[in-house]
Amino acid sequence: MKPNASDELVFLPLGGSGEVGMNLNAYGYGPEANRQWMIVDVGVTFGDQSTPGVDIIVPDPSFLEGETIKGIVLTHAHEDHIGALAWLWSRIKAPLYATPFTAFLIREKLRDAGILKDVKIIEVPMGGHIDLGPFQVDMITMTHSIAEPNGLKITTPLGTVFHTGDWKLDPNPVIGKPTDIAAIQKMGDDGLLAMVCDSTNVFVEGEAGSELEAQEGLIQLIGSLKTGRIAVGCFASNVARMVSVMKAAEKAGRRVALAGRSMHRITAAAKHVGLFGDSKRILSEDEARGWPANEILYLCTGSQGEDRAALSRVSHGTHPFIKLGLGDHCLFSSRVIPGNEMAIAELQDRLADRGVRLYTEKDHPGIHVSGHPCRDEMRQMYAWARPRIAIPTHGMRRHLMEHAALARELGVPETVTPRNGDMVRLAPGPATIVDEVPNGRLYVDGGMVVTEQGEALRERRHASTNGVLVVSFAMDKRGSIVSDIDVRAIGLPGDEVTPLGEALDDLAERVEQAVGSLKGGAKDDDMVVEQAVGRVLKKAAQQIWDRRPIVETVILRL
Repeated sequence: MKPNASDELVFLPLGGSGEVGMNLNAYGYGPEANRQWMIVDVGVTFGDQSTPGVDIIVPDPSFLEGETIKGIVLTHAHEDHIGALAWLWSRIKAPLYATPFTAFLIREKLRDAGILKDVKIIEVPMGGHIDLGPFQVDMITMTHSIAEPNGLKITTPLGTVFHTGDWKLDPNPVIGKPTDIAAIQKMGDDGLLAMVCDSTNVFVEGEAGSELEAQEGLIQLIGSLKTGRIAVGCFASNVARMVSVMKAAEKAGRRVALAGRSMHRITAAAKHVGLFGDSKRILSEDEARGWPANEILYLCTGSQGEDRAALSRVSHGTHPFIKLGLGDHCLFSSRVIPGNEMAIAELQDRLADRGVRLYTEKDHPGIHVSGHPCRDEMRQMYAWARPRIAIPTHGMRRHLMEHAALARELGVPETVTPRNGDMVRLAPGPATIVDEVPNGRLYVDGGMVVTEQGEALRERRHASTNGVLVVSFAMDKRGSIVSDIDVRAIGLPGDEVTPLGEALDDLAERVEQAVGSLKGGAKDDDMVVEQAVGRVLKKAAQQIWDRRPIVETVILRL
């Protein structure tokens, strides 16, 4: 296939550039007015204190709706790469391509959402090839903190792009094969147009470390704990880490029980593709209840302090079959994801308060290794791939800028650091940002996908800092208030100097004055009355509490 004079190859991040998570990247080929597209990953990020009531956030795919999308290729099965499929697939309908482990988890996700029957999922073997029109895609075996991670060699008539996905260089990954170095070197030898590359650990010198090193650290630590129960918190998606914990348990004479829905789901996926080998049978929850304390190890979800995960319930004493206390142990075989520091600290404090001894990567560095490349690994990758253009992704703005600076130090001729929504023309000509397309975030709120500027979340945020006042009264046909005025407060304080009850009585008097001051037919219009009540109460609340609460007015007409 030869390019036409008007053809362009473009790269468009709609999520994952300027943030860690919520990855959605698109490649377009053809003339500006008639491009064909392929999408790489459709992931989520998670809510925090700034999004009360919202746990899941997804990228806005509006720009791609109605475009010719040849396929959606998933690099691996982490939630920040596949988690938004159930919410967004109906808006960007296209076949899904994934290796067997990832495909298994995608099916489960889509089945839960009730749309599995509508979606075409094509399983691609490790090292397999995908034909997507102008995009010829080869899966490049990588190593990461999950089974079957892939980079993508995307060959087009205007050049080849290497999309690394999430990766590290691990010669001993415990499960799966090491990184396909020969394939990467061949891309460099053949002439690589661009590399779109993970930036997560760009500020960390050295190497991330091997999963085999983590296995050895876990074997040593778990083997040294002769008494009491052991719980290990780790990311359920890290099958290699699960295998390592199971091996450590076996060597220490302990049996393993799983705790947490994700542990069971990932275990099912791993067994489906034959990744668990000859590990001893996992105990059921019922069997684990009566197992001797010094012969049991619980493999738990919740290492990031998630409210409903297994470790959180254990720390609150509400887990149905795991009870930890004095003499027991809890290992955190995971890193602290930025933003989760407070939740993890509170979880660990609750466990410590129960007498549980804690072990983390800070005091036992060998029990965890990162899944992302540090600077030495990035230097090696650039030495193999030798791209003409470096495009950092998967990181905050400071990560992308530092990654670009490193690439320039390594002799890469061109670097571009796009933000979400920046369309980068890779060829023909020098790499440059040629457009900014609609982009942003969508919130999954109460099972509905809403815009980030939605009224419900805006009111929730406002109420969380300013409180709510609810006012109710009855009015007759002449516009007179003929009942007591009931003012109730949610989230507003009182003390001995200004008791809340007295403050609410004062507000009721102000409501009566405000309604009484309305002239003519204004009292007959509920909207006018509500606006008058809202104005006076917000002004009074500002004087009393230095807050401007949401005011809800209920008028009963007699």
